[in-house]
Amino acid sequence: MILYEYPCNERVRSLLRVEHLFDRLFFFAKGDDAHYHHITIATLFDLLDICDRTDLRGAVLQDLERQRTALSALRQHPGVEPRMLDTMLAEIQTASSELGAQGRIGQELRDNEWLASLRGRVSVPGGSSQVDMPSYFSWQLKPAEARTKDLRRWIMPFMSLYKGLALILRLLRDSGDVIDAVARQGAYQEMLGGKLFQLLRVWVDAALNVFPEMSANKYVIWVRFASQDSELKPQPVTTDIPFKLARCNV
Repeated sequence: MILYEYPCNERVRSLLRVEHLFDRLFFFAKGDDAHYHHITIATLFDLLDICDRTDLRGAVLQDLERQRTALSALRQHPGVEPRMLDTMLAEIQTASSELGAQGRIGQELRDNEWLASLRGRVSVPGGSSQVDMPSYFSWQLKPAEARTKDLRRWIMPFMSLYKGLALILRLLRDSGDVIDAVARQGAYQEMLGGKLFQLLRVWVDAALNVFPEMSANKYVIWVRFASQDSELKPQPVTTDIPFKLARCNV
């Protein structure tokens, strides 16, 4: 089964975008090849750009506090396991404390003159070549262990942000109950009657070679399935498509 997700508001969309960057960062940082490490550095600069344009740290802290308040209110509800609740609240408190104790995310990278110069070159197509920045080429020729050590040092300032973001998204994803559904002639519609959700999750069999196009507001959820033609252009599906759906909200 292939999982597709659709954010129902811009706040969740932003969190998913940053999560995507972290996934790419961690994947390429594990490699040994200098080309992998170039993508790692470029992704670090993408994260820096996001932190410069938005108060991502503040937004994550606000979300953690919102989650803590919502979970604390469940303490008196019947059926709630106090030990599990306390464990989750402690996890939120730890993530919030670590992120709150940190100053501006990635400031160590901004203060590094060499990285600041490289950041400007990477933004130019082909600007990080040995012709424009021989010192970067020299760094790429170092043993993989030396490059990996540097990357770990540069990634570390972002880890508290990642832990907070990952916890928020995990709580959101876990809030949805998975149901079986069928898109008749490729389309599924569900009336909501004013109920808001923050995230939709759709699982579909990979063998069907289709993908969902989703939309949602407080009145209706739409899931339309499409396939790709020989030129990869999306084409509506007109057959019934079974899938699984989770509507998430905390």
